[in-house]
Amino acid sequence: MQRRTLIQSSLAASALLLGSGLASTSVLAQSSWPTGKSITYMVPFPPGGNTDTLARVIAQPLGKALGTPMIIENKGGAGGSVGSALAARATPDGYTILGGTISSHAINVSLYSKLDYDPVKSFTPVAMLGSGPLVLVVPASSPYKTLADVMAGSKAKASSGGLTSASPGSGTSNHMALELLAYQTGVKFTHVPYKGSGPAVQDVMGGQVDMMFDTALVVGPHIQAGKLRPIAVTSSKRLESLPDVPTIAEAGEKGFDMGSWQAVFAPAGTPKAVVDRLHAEIMKIVATPEVQTRLKAFGMQPSTMTPAELAEFQKAEVAKWAQVIQAAGIKAD
Repeated sequence: MQRRTLIQSSLAASALLLGSGLASTSVLAQSSWPTGKSITYMVPFPPGGNTDTLARVIAQPLGKALGTPMIIENKGGAGGSVGSALAARATPDGYTILGGTISSHAINVSLYSKLDYDPVKSFTPVAMLGSGPLVLVVPASSPYKTLADVMAGSKAKASSGGLTSASPGSGTSNHMALELLAYQTGVKFTHVPYKGSGPAVQDVMGGQVDMMFDTALVVGPHIQAGKLRPIAVTSSKRLESLPDVPTIAEAGEKGFDMGSWQAVFAPAGTPKAVVDRLHAEIMKIVATPEVQTRLKAFGMQPSTMTPAELAEFQKAEVAKWAQVIQAAGIKAD
């Protein structure tokens, strides 16, 4: 009996030591991250867009700060859904991060009948880079000079679907800004989707379409050239680059607040120590004068959200756009 007790005690001690060893290895693996292995920064959109440009602004100094190579991988398709699904399935070890947006991580879950990832459950929030309002513009020759004019004009044409509004595509944040305005005011508009902002802007300037929502980066030069007239911005605060243009809330539609945001996510299950390190380094980069200038050039306000605050913000965004999309009866597939 005594021999059996000794054997049991020995086995228990061995198990304890083994468990301690495994725990130590896990802690060591996290504390030594990154080990020099390259980190993939997944961009779920084609090269050249805002998400891709921001990834390139962040990736180089981030790699330098972490002492490891950064590889940007573009996997576009379905409004950011294709690349996001790939990132969601990646090993949660800190060697894959994703540039997530209002589309990929708030809108698409209600827009698409089937999505190969859950925007909340499949990811761990890392850092909010910033949020940029859209600008409601009309042709310079338009009779509409204020938001009240736009709303009255659309009401007057309600029998034919209201004023027409261009966008770079169905389900984009530009389209959703229009639907949010319609949802909150009860005023009808007709959405006119294009394949990109370029042709949409051209038709608005030419007067073929009544109006559109787009970023200051896209419409700013045409406003300065006198070809487009800014009516209002979608955020709760005015844009620094367009200080005389009121917000939609200031112009009469109280409570209206919408920004096209950009953030960084990691696959769900990524160790907290890794997420905290990524967040800290990214926030240092965002705080630099050079990156602040770049973000503001995009019409974006840099953010200081913590991962926990980003998580709560994202959940609220998912719920908000679910209501708007359901009310508008929109489906992308």
